[in-house]
Order: sequence, then C-alpha cells, then structure tokens
Amino acid sequence: MHTTKYLIVGAGMTGDMAAKGIREHDSEGSITMIGADPHPPYKRPLLTKGLWQGAPEEKLWREPAEGAELVTGRRIVSVDLAAHTATDDAAEEYSWEKLLLATGAKPRQVPGADGVIWYRTLDDYRHVRAAAKEGAHIAVIGGGFVGSEIAAGLVGVGCRVTMLFPEPGIGHRLFPAGLSASVTDYYREKGVEVLAGEMVSAASANRVETQSGQKLEADAVVAGLGVVADTELAEAAGLEVNDGIVVDEYGRVPGHDDVFAAGDVARFPVLALGILLRIEHEDHANSHGHAVGANMAGADKPYDHLPFFYSDLFDLGYEAVGLVDSRLETVEDWQEPNRKGVVTYVDDGRPRGVLLWNVWDKLDAARDLIRAGEGALAV
Repeated sequence: MHTTKYLIVGAGMTGDMAAKGIREHDSEGSITMIGADPHPPYKRPLLTKGLWQGAPEEKLWREPAEGAELVTGRRIVSVDLAAHTATDDAAEEYSWEKLLLATGAKPRQVPGADGVIWYRTLDDYRHVRAAAKEGAHIAVIGGGFVGSEIAAGLVGVGCRVTMLFPEPGIGHRLFPAGLSASVTDYYREKGVEVLAGEMVSAASANRVETQSGQKLEADAVVAGLGVVADTELAEAAGLEVNDGIVVDEYGRVPGHDDVFAAGDVARFPVLALGILLRIEHEDHANSHGHAVGANMAGADKPYDHLPFFYSDLFDLGYEAVGLVDSRLETVEDWQEPNRKGVVTYVDDGRPRGVLLWNVWDKLDAARDLIRAGEGALAV
C-alpha cells in the first residue's frame, strides 16, 4: 500500500498546477500524482500551435512541483471513498487523505473508424508529424477548435489538407455566421480544401467516405471532434456527474469534504455568469487546478476567475472569454470586417461572452463588461 496525503488522479496541466497550489500552502505534505499518459506533464496547446511553427519539443515540458511524486503510464481504475483508497491498473493501492480527480477529457470518437488519429496527446502529435511529409495529403475531420488549428499547422509544413465537417463553416459553433463563412473562405485561400456540410459515414487510417458519396484517399486521417469529460471513475465511485463532476466554488465535491475535482472534468460555478459550466481550455486548466489544489491544502478561497481561451489560425488570431456561443445574439464592432474587431455575445440583453478578433490587451475589459452585466465592448 502506497500512502500519501494528497492523491492527484491525472497528470496533465491541471494536476500539475494543483500540486503547485498544494505546495504553496503545505510545504511538507506528501503529494502523489498518477497519470495514464506515459509522459510527465506538458503544455498541451503546443500540440496544435507552436510545435507546428518550429518550436522544439523541449518547450513542452513543465517544471514539476517541488517534492511531488509522479507515476506515469498508470491509470486509477477504482476509488473507495469510505476507505480513502484507490487502485491502479497494475493493482497498486494508494491510501490518501485528500483526493483530486483531474482526469480531464477524452476525444470524441466514431465507432469503427480504426486507424483514425483522434488528436489529443503528445503521442498523437508524433504520429501525425511522422506522416506530415511535404506534399502528403492529410484529411482532417472536424472544423472546430482542434480541427482548424491542426489544419493550419499541417499546411504550414507543406501538406495538402482536406477538412471535412457537417457544419456550414469553420468555427460554426463559436463564431457568428458571417465570420465563420469568412474564415472558411480564408482557409480555402490558404490552400485548404474545405468540404463543409459533409457528414463522415466511414473512415480509416487512409480513407474517408461521406454520406453524400465523397471518397478521399489520404496519407493520414486526423480527427478533432471535441471531447467528453472522463467521468467513469467518478461515476463508479457514486459522485454526482452532469457533463462533468459537479463541484462547488472551492472545487470540492458536495458531500465529500476530502474529495475535489478540477480542470476539464469539473462542472463548476462560474460566479461572474451565475451558472455551472465545464471548460476545456488551458487558462482554466492552470487557474482552476492551482486554486483547487490550494483549497485542498487549506486556502479556503472561492474560484472566481473568468477563464479565457485563444487560437491562431494562419495569420488570424483571437482571444475569447465567457460564453462564446454562436446561438446567442451578437453585437459586432469591426474596425476591418472579419479581420479586426470585437464580438459581444448577449443573452436577454446581458453580455455573456466576448470574442476579441485580432484585438489584443482587452481581456480585462471584457471580463469587467461581463461582470457588470451591461453594454457591449468596442474596438
């Protein structure tokens, strides 16, 4: 039996920051972090951004928390909340005083699509990079966050890229219709073959077929279809799950004083919006992980950060904060149509999210606007 004061299940960015948050408030308590990924914690956004732009893999690695024990390539398969124990897939048992579930999310997959690379991890990046020879044809399934970034990265290293997705345009679920259409045209100008409105009916390592009868041969098939919260362990332990593990503003699982969840897997109260959300982006992984780790060690401070996310799409770039959802009403202020401007997302007359399109240094103003609950942001 391995005994530890703090057991962190998940060794990604959230788990890493939780260990650092713990250490700031408890300099001596033992910390054990268990990760299914064979690698130590790394900066996941580089997998679709910097590594395709020439950054070396050495840039990935994060400085570990002082004195934290890391076990990689192991998955916790069961948790006994009453006994304060957990068991991994090698039958190793861990006794803990406080538990953090930072299990993250799993890529959404299509059954039967053997050989498709469901892009999520460093090993996925290495797999795609090995196939991404100059002139290689890569099919990218998905026109959302990951699909759009990986397509741009592949073009940047000389690949021929075909994107397929059922929505009418790239970023359809985030961007207003006009902006989505403009981005789609922009990708075509950059040489990407964009097959919008196409539902994939079958896929394999080198072939994609659509319901309309399109058949593509490719050197590799990569998919970015979003993710689902990895809640199996929590569900088996009897914790409340609703598109994520439900936690309070401290990251604590209600009814369990010594059990916490953070990052991609947690459904938490967004105090500025007055709702529960699950957020999958880097800023939240880092900030929520750190805050919840600190609370495990006694900080007792509510998490009130309003996380942002960002993306680089060829020469376009944006930052976004709050509820950025194309189903909401929008107020758009463009200095240059679809190239530089601000989109405010409004629900029942209240600003709920802000998209800063090639506009920088306005995140704090966007957060203030959302917290104030009135108005729209201008360029």
